[in-house]
Amino acid sequence: MPKSTADAGEQSGTPDHEEWAEVRRVIGEILPGVTESEMTADRHLEQLGADSVDRVEIVLALKDGFGVREPLKSFENVPDLQSLVRFLHTSRTR
Repeated sequence: MPKSTADAGEQSGTPDHEEWAEVRRVIGEILPGVTESEMTADRHLEQLGADSVDRVEIVLALKDGFGVREPLKSFENVPDLQSLVRFLHTSRTR
């Protein structure tokens, strides 16, 4: 399992740097008080201060940006940012 976002992009079949950058960009737009250094792979959106409306906005923006057609409910049990990026990556490539 990758320990950092840099490691994640280096492994086959895992999200790349651009995908992580897009997730960070969207989170930063919706949660402007969160710094990029706080957006670590092991953090959940709630830990970054996202309330339920923020989380829905983030997921909808990411679904649009990644061209993912999974239902919103599919994102409910994503435990952390690393899992979110992986889910987006695998859903995008299906």
